[in-house]
Amino acid sequence: MPRPKLEVADIFRAHGPVYRRDLAGHLNLPQLKVMSAIEACRTAALGGHVAACTKCDHHHIAYNSCRNRHCPKCQGAAAQDWMQARMEDLLPVEYFHVVFTLPSQIADIAYQNKAAVYGLLFKASAQTLLTIAADTKHLGARIGMTSVLHTWGSAMTHHPHVHVIVPGGGLSPDGASWIGCRPGFFLPVKVLSRLFRRLFLEGLTRLHKAGELKVFGDLVGLADPDTLAAHLAPLRKTDWVVYAKPPFGGPEAVLAYLSRYTHRVAISNHRLVSANANTVAFRWKDYRIKHGERMKTMRLPTDEFIRRFLIHVLPSGFHRIRHTGFLANGIRRDRIAKIRLLLNAEPEPDQTPDEATSAECDDKPAHQPCPKCGGAMVVVEAFLRGQTPKSRAPPWEAAA
Repeated sequence: MPRPKLEVADIFRAHGPVYRRDLAGHLNLPQLKVMSAIEACRTAALGGHVAACTKCDHHHIAYNSCRNRHCPKCQGAAAQDWMQARMEDLLPVEYFHVVFTLPSQIADIAYQNKAAVYGLLFKASAQTLLTIAADTKHLGARIGMTSVLHTWGSAMTHHPHVHVIVPGGGLSPDGASWIGCRPGFFLPVKVLSRLFRRLFLEGLTRLHKAGELKVFGDLVGLADPDTLAAHLAPLRKTDWVVYAKPPFGGPEAVLAYLSRYTHRVAISNHRLVSANANTVAFRWKDYRIKHGERMKTMRLPTDEFIRRFLIHVLPSGFHRIRHTGFLANGIRRDRIAKIRLLLNAEPEPDQTPDEATSAECDDKPAHQPCPKCGGAMVVVEAFLRGQTPKSRAPPWEAAA
C-alpha cells in the first residue's frame, strides 16, 4: 500500500502545539505522551540510520519509529509480529466472532472511568461466554477466546465494544474430549445478551459501592447511589447489542481478520482526505445505511478531530487484547497441545512462528534491495535522538 499523502502526525505537528496551549491542564499525561510520540515518529527526533547501496552508492535515511500503540504508522508491523506469534494457537475448527457493545448511557460513564469500566466490559463479556458455553443446555464445554477492545465508531465517536474470536467448541468438563459446536452455530445471541446485561450492571454497581467510579461534569449526580440506580433502571429492560457474525471460512481467515483488528487505532492515515487550520476531512462508513453507498466524507473542525482522536487513548498499562479460558496466557500452550491430540491434528509447517521476526522493529529492514538498482543495502551510520547523520554521500532520500 503506498504511503498516504496526509498523516495524523502532520495534523498533530501543525496544530498540536496550539491545541495543547488552549487546553492546558485539561489533557492527561497519556494523551500528551501520545501526541508527542506521533509527532516525533520517524523523524530525526528519534534518531535512525543511514543505509547505502553497495553497487550504485545510493543512500537513504531511515528514521526510527515511536512504537506507540496509538500511532497509525506503527501498527502494521506490530500486528504482523503479534499474529506470527499466534499462528501456533490455531485449531482446525470453525471460529466465531461475537461482539459485545455498551449502551450509550454507560459509555459516558466508561469515558470517565476507562480502566475500571473497560476492564469490566472484558470481564463481563468473557464470563458470559464461559458460563453459557459451560451450560449443558447449550455446549457443555470449557471454551477459550481472544478479546479485543475497540472504543471508537467509524466517525471516531466514543463507542466502546469488544470483539471476541472464539474457536467453535471446547474441552469437556473432565478434559478428556473435545466438544464441537453445531456447524455454523455457536451460542444463542439472546441468551448471551441477557446474561451480559446482568453481569455488567451487577459489576458496575459493585464498582460504585467500592468507590471505584469517579464521575464529574454532567454525570456528577450519579455519585449518589439512588441516582445511579434510577439511571440504570431502564437499561435492565432493554436489549443490549450482542451479535454473532457468520463463522470464518477457516483458520487462515481468522488470522487475516485478526491482523486487521488487533492493532487498529481510531483512524488510519489512509482514511484522511485533507486538513488545514480549520478543518480535517476523512472517509467514514455510515452503518445506518442498509443498502447503497456507505462510505462518506466527514469534515470536522481541526480541534474537534484532535479531541476525538485523543478520547481513545487508553490508560497506561491497560491491555486491550486479552486471552481467556483455554487460551489464557498461563495455560494456552499446554491446552492447545492437548486439544490437538484430541483432534488428532498437528500444526501445519507454516503455522510455526518465525522466532527471528522482531517484535520491536517496524521500520524497513536495512538489507532491503536498493530502490535504484536492486543492489544490497548496508547500514553505514547510526545516529541518536536529535542528531543529524554525518554521512553526506548523495543522493539523499528519507525512508518512510
